[in-house]
Amino acid sequence: MESTRPFNPGAVSAKFRELFDTQPILVRSPGRINLIGEHTDYNEGYVMPAAIDRHIVTAIDFSMDSHSTLYSVKHNEFFSFHTSHPEKVRSPLWANYILGVVRRIVDKGHAVRAFNCVIDGNVPTGAGLSSSAALECSFAFALNHLHKFNISKLDLVLISQWAEHNYAGVKCGIMDQFSSVMGLEGKAFVLDCRSLEHRYFPLDLSQSAIVLCDTMVKHSLASSEYNTRRAECEEGVRIIQGYHPEVRSLRDATLLMLESHSTEFPAKVYDRCTYVIQENQRVLDAAKDLEKSDLKSFGKRMYETHRGLSKLYGVSCDELDFLVDESKKINGVLGARMMGGGFGGCTVNLVSKSTVENFIDTIYEAYLERFKVVMNTYVVSIKDGTSLISDER
Repeated sequence: MESTRPFNPGAVSAKFRELFDTQPILVRSPGRINLIGEHTDYNEGYVMPAAIDRHIVTAIDFSMDSHSTLYSVKHNEFFSFHTSHPEKVRSPLWANYILGVVRRIVDKGHAVRAFNCVIDGNVPTGAGLSSSAALECSFAFALNHLHKFNISKLDLVLISQWAEHNYAGVKCGIMDQFSSVMGLEGKAFVLDCRSLEHRYFPLDLSQSAIVLCDTMVKHSLASSEYNTRRAECEEGVRIIQGYHPEVRSLRDATLLMLESHSTEFPAKVYDRCTYVIQENQRVLDAAKDLEKSDLKSFGKRMYETHRGLSKLYGVSCDELDFLVDESKKINGVLGARMMGGGFGGCTVNLVSKSTVENFIDTIYEAYLERFKVVMNTYVVSIKDGTSLISDER
């Protein structure tokens, strides 16, 4: 039951030519799923993401005008600005993701010329698939290619993350942008969010499929609560540092450290720290599962992650918990969990290919009956990260 609107990257190029009468550069950048390792990235821990076959496409070319013009197909909206003054705006909000990238590139000493840009895509928004990172990375890659700045992929990742922090106001970790740029087809990877070292693992989906179930609940609390969770983790680190000054982040902490000083932790902070420490280890154990092609064990870890996110980290909601609980009742489901910032968005489900249709039909009907909401589902495949589609100028 595919719910993504029909999308053709060539249509973005055609729209650009219609609006600006020149041939653009065309760049795609994917959304991402995170198989395991949630809310560990900003704690300098481990994550296991993969890029998916839903993407944001940027069409771009130089402008003869003194100002730059953006057009969002999704919002049917124009926005113009001068590249020397790419300041944050109150409206339209979607422009801030682009303005932040321009600001950071300008601040790094690059001379950005006026340009025209058209953006569209089929990464669902508010579903925990990092549509904002896909937008930032697609645009950053396109702007870099247009100007021949020769900015490295890693620096494009960091520029895009800066835009998210400073123009979108979400203090995200590095995972979303890194995944969008660095993904490889058919592979998940473990990213060390401190060193940025990463290792790819084959994700054998010959007998299984990844199905996303969208609660249709949008992240009304996600941004504020995301920043609250980050602050709670930082508070936990400060307490631990009083006894273990070598601890820089929860990445360095152990459960024994927590338990030894448990009376000094506010209850919520203790739970947040417990989850993050456990989740970091789960990522490393899950990587071993992939090396052995043991998706059954991998799926069990997904369920463990959801339990921790719901009970200890407090970022789930009734709809997400319901979908995960229902998945356990359906034959052929190896694992399921909420994915993303929380308070809505998708669950990611690892399902035997032979039972995908039954899984979707069954969980769709159960969700409709329980919440009176028509749920979207997406069967996704693992694809390459940000890349050039065409440059025919």
